Amino acid sequence: MASVSLQRVSKSYGVGAPVLHELDLQVDDGSFVVLVGPSGCGKTTTLRIVAGLEDIDAGTVRIGDRIVNDVSPRDRDVAMVFQSYALYPHMTVARNMGFGLRMRRVPSAEIERRVRAAAALLGLVPLLERRPHEISGGQQQRVAVGRAIVREPAAFLFDEPLSNLDARLRTTMRAELRSLHQRLRTTSLYVTHDQEEAMTLGDRVVVMDRGAVQQSGAPLDLYERPVNRFVGGFIGSPPMNMLRIGLEHRDTTTDALLPASDGTVQRLRLAGPVAQAAKRLGWNEAVLGIRPEHLAEAAAATPAANADGATVTTTVRLVEILGDRMDVLTDAPAATYDGRPHLVARLPTRRGLGIGDRIRLVVDQARINLFGTDEHGCAAR
Repeated sequence: MASVSLQRVSKSYGVGAPVLHELDLQVDDGSFVVLVGPSGCGKTTTLRIVAGLEDIDAGTVRIGDRIVNDVSPRDRDVAMVFQSYALYPHMTVARNMGFGLRMRRVPSAEIERRVRAAAALLGLVPLLERRPHEISGGQQQRVAVGRAIVREPAAFLFDEPLSNLDARLRTTMRAELRSLHQRLRTTSLYVTHDQEEAMTLGDRVVVMDRGAVQQSGAPLDLYERPVNRFVGGFIGSPPMNMLRIGLEHRDTTTDALLPASDGTVQRLRLAGPVAQAAKRLGWNEAVLGIRPEHLAEAAAATPAANADGATVTTTVRLVEILGDRMDVLTDAPAATYDGRPHLVARLPTRRGLGIGDRIRLVVDQARINLFGTDEHGCAAR
């Protein structure tokens, strides 16, 4: 095993903004790191640079203690699992898994040993003599992973390997990949655009946008304490509600002013470290971020939550039943940062709530985020 390190790596494709701009990334030995972000953010380019499939304009790429800027892909001691499984249709599962070893002239007995061991690990032993068209999509994905395992590389590189599977199979394969890493403890760098996949798989999640790392940390840290508007809005489903607010500071309290399109203004009493940070920074306006699951109906909230003044009253526009919970879309009590007309609350399912009903929502004060209104949108800390 080995660590993977990128230091001040830049990459561009001719005219226009660089794909990567002085990117720093550290993947510790034995860890599972997930790169996540929207299309075009540079995550797949980063993976291909580590694999040696892309050259860099500047910076340093290390695998273990070796600088590999000028090392060919075959000599970097990494194994890559692609979005397309790239299996040879005329070969059996066993021969697909062992093909890379045969190209490296590994002895036949050693190839058979490694293929058998990987097949046992992945539950593929009964399928070794079948061809790709004779097995399911999930089994083909296991074969692609097995082909990487038999290499016994210093690091695994995964390029959106589950995107071709249906939703239920993706969930199953996520669990299998996580379990596999816990057994092998091989350094893994995984790319996905699916933030739910990132949160469930990674020891550490790296959120990228426009060729730069926006935030890196444990999944729960990114969820609870996003460093800027982009991370707050990208991590979490449904996305975080973002409301444009004014701030009115007093000696001991801070109120958020929520001006609605009809001219009314609701006040939301803010408390805790976030409000204190906004006051210290001298903010008179901000973007208030609150996740749908951190809103509750006043009737169901605790007396303490109802008493602290952090409530908004609004009108229901749509109710989406999701089983034991429901997403309630209401009129936004202030202009939203992203232009969406709704405030979304994720509530326990109940009967009787319909379109046009007035509803009072209690905001969980401990879960509020405040972001700046400037281009960077940094969080108040």
